[in-house]
Amino acid sequence: MSKSYYEILGVHKDASAEAIKKAYRKQAMKHHPDRNQGDAAAEEKFKEAAEAYEVLSDLQKRQIYDAYGKEGLRNSGYSGPGNSEDIFSHINDLFGDLFGFGGGGRGRRRDPNGPVPGEDLRYDIKISFMEAVHGINRQVEITKKETCWTCEGSGARPGNKPETCPTCHGRGQVIRSQGFFQVSTTCPRCNGAGQVITDPCTDCHGEGLISRSKKVSIRIPAGVDTGSRMRLSGEGEGGRRGGPSGDLYVVIHVDEHEHFQRDGQTIYLRLPVSMVRAALGCEADVPTIHDTAKLKIPAGAQSGERFTLRGEGVPSLRGGSKGDMVVEVQVQTPTKLTKDQKELLREFEALDKEHEEEGFFARLFHGHLGKQKKKSEDQEKVANG
Repeated sequence: MSKSYYEILGVHKDASAEAIKKAYRKQAMKHHPDRNQGDAAAEEKFKEAAEAYEVLSDLQKRQIYDAYGKEGLRNSGYSGPGNSEDIFSHINDLFGDLFGFGGGGRGRRRDPNGPVPGEDLRYDIKISFMEAVHGINRQVEITKKETCWTCEGSGARPGNKPETCPTCHGRGQVIRSQGFFQVSTTCPRCNGAGQVITDPCTDCHGEGLISRSKKVSIRIPAGVDTGSRMRLSGEGEGGRRGGPSGDLYVVIHVDEHEHFQRDGQTIYLRLPVSMVRAALGCEADVPTIHDTAKLKIPAGAQSGERFTLRGEGVPSLRGGSKGDMVVEVQVQTPTKLTKDQKELLREFEALDKEHEEEGFFARLFHGHLGKQKKKSEDQEKVANG
């Protein structure tokens, strides 16, 4: 038989709202994922405590639960936070409901003595052109501030508690009068925390956080490009006083390739082709970002002509089909010729010249002579009346 919500939090059925709140915070601190990394059992208990608190901290849900149990909650439309796809997003909401920060602008004032969420971090990573095209797994080492679990992020020596700031009396703000106006500013003594630590933790020296290096595995998907950004939930800096960790944002920078150029999902390549092969036509083996592909180049191909290879481009980040590859032919003129090659080209030139004379030049001159003859005939008709 599964435990009741009261048993999960370790409170009696007639426990007050304050007692439930205190019990939940204790369970959240004990089983927090940052404190028990890789411990699936601890994460499950953390989720159970979150669900129990969400029900028991809501008067209406608690009344339904007391009268009809979990079945009554399901019939009333409550499905529980465990159905969320992102457990960390739900944890953030729960902490926001409990201690007054976050929560999407719910209009609640933040408790200066409550948990503080960790800061987000940014990590810039450089990868090669091909790594961006095909995707890669990378393990990087980052230095970040993690929650000090000696003092559970409070900053105070174990067994001691921070004291209410005598300057702002726990509000974190001080009010100063300036003429007819009153201006509220951050308390200079506690820096807005609302409390001061008189006996700091010896490990974190009162900060509630400790700098540590950590190796993080990053799965970079195929198709990323410079400027692509990835979010690793919970891999930012640790929270204080039970607050959730921030997130790690990985920003991608891609090196250029020696031969390939990229525009979105389309790859461009300039392919050198000899003058003879371009004139006669050929089938060329073209290197692609995936392997090689056959390309039929028609006879008489000119420099700058483009041919498209379907599906030889970059995969879409959203999955599905790949882009295309555009091959631009660059006809190469030989620079070093043997005596025999020169002779052959002269013979070719002579034949080509005859062809030109019979073709283009013949049409040009015949057309010109024809116009002159017609003009003379017209003039003769006019003269003869």
